[in-house]
Amino acid sequence: MTTRSFKVSFYETEIYEGKRGTTYTVRWSVNGRRHGETYKTGPLADSFRATLLVAANNGEPFDMETGRPVSHATPAAETTWYEFALQYVDMKWARISANNRKNTAKALTKVTIALLRAEPKQFDPVDVRKALREYAFNKLRRDEAPPEVRTTLSWIRRNSLPMSTWEDTKHVDHVMLALSTLLDGKRAAASSVNRERRILNVVIKYAIREKVLKTNPLPKGKDENAPPKALQAIDKRSLLNPTQVALLLAWIAARPRTGNRLHAFFATLYYAGLRPEEAVALRSKAATLPESGWGELLVHTAEPEVGSAWTDDGTVHETRDLKGRAAGDTRPVPAHPALVAILRDLIERDGLKPGGLLFAGEKGGLLAGSVFRRVWRKARKAVLKEHEYDSPVGKRVYDLRHTCLTTWLNSGIPPAQVAEWAGNSVPVLLATYARCITGQLADLQKRIEGPQQLPGTARTPE
Repeated sequence: MTTRSFKVSFYETEIYEGKRGTTYTVRWSVNGRRHGETYKTGPLADSFRATLLVAANNGEPFDMETGRPVSHATPAAETTWYEFALQYVDMKWARISANNRKNTAKALTKVTIALLRAEPKQFDPVDVRKALREYAFNKLRRDEAPPEVRTTLSWIRRNSLPMSTWEDTKHVDHVMLALSTLLDGKRAAASSVNRERRILNVVIKYAIREKVLKTNPLPKGKDENAPPKALQAIDKRSLLNPTQVALLLAWIAARPRTGNRLHAFFATLYYAGLRPEEAVALRSKAATLPESGWGELLVHTAEPEVGSAWTDDGTVHETRDLKGRAAGDTRPVPAHPALVAILRDLIERDGLKPGGLLFAGEKGGLLAGSVFRRVWRKARKAVLKEHEYDSPVGKRVYDLRHTCLTTWLNSGIPPAQVAEWAGNSVPVLLATYARCITGQLADLQKRIEGPQQLPGTARTPE
């Protein structure tokens, strides 16, 4: 769809005399679409109008969106949002993780649909999002798009608004609303909205660096489409007590074939506080397991599950360095004596080699997230009481890590040490687990009771 036209009409300059002075507005239309430009003096308005007349008399086409001759077009007017988004994806692809690639594609999909000249009503909304997310904004699959997807993307390319659209607050507000809304019209989770806004902000900064945009049009501070504040602290109700963990692990250990291995996997999350993607990557040689007492796990890589469509080698998992650490860095974590015994038994029963995975999948590869999540769901259903099963307690596998870190903090381990073992920063650790620290109130109250006592007042009897 072309946005240019030779059909240009000019009108008399409008003069408005107000309390704050006189203004002069040049009026013209491009293919029936009216435009205007206001100046504080008549000569400036006449000069601008003369420039437009010269361009029209020279047979120059005008842009229907901006109303300006094509020779006046800025980089923002010459480039559509869709074209720029593709350029950004290609530039960023090799520099970001597979999970970041996926999240970037999701954010760009929402923005692209919001910046179309018209709604793609001839296509199914789900198919439109899939075409953008899984093909257009996936550099590895773009050339593999089937014919029906190419048809959809061709329509989007023709109907994408120019980058100059970002200068209009109406379109900016529409984009902000799109990021806050799911396909069914419901409000998106605050964490998702915040993540996608951060991604869009990076894209806009890239546009400014490439001189496509002059300023960042995204709203600063609070706005009407702002998402609810994301809850960083975990829900205390999701934590498991020792009896619940024992029953769950026992049920999992009794499963045929892989029960022993999955039992050890979940025990590692509970006793050592590893993230699931870190435990999946753990190998036998990284575990120091004495015959008795405490051992140590040396965590050095993670294998997050992001999907084969987003990794360079086409595998489901992506090998990554530890979260928040320099490339190649390691993190020693103490292994509880009970965990040491469990892992020693696993290595002996399965005959694991030093370089082998501790928790391999049934076919020998990396343990799939779909497998351990399914087993955990079944264990909760089989073991927990009905009211516990319907509650948040242990609803996610990750809650085993939360339970471990909370136990360490409640046992008096200094936050700095817990953060080091957990692979978090101290501020993040405290913000996440502050509501779960219990059992220390009486001691803390006693510490401050004396120092705050005023002279001449009676102390509370102990």
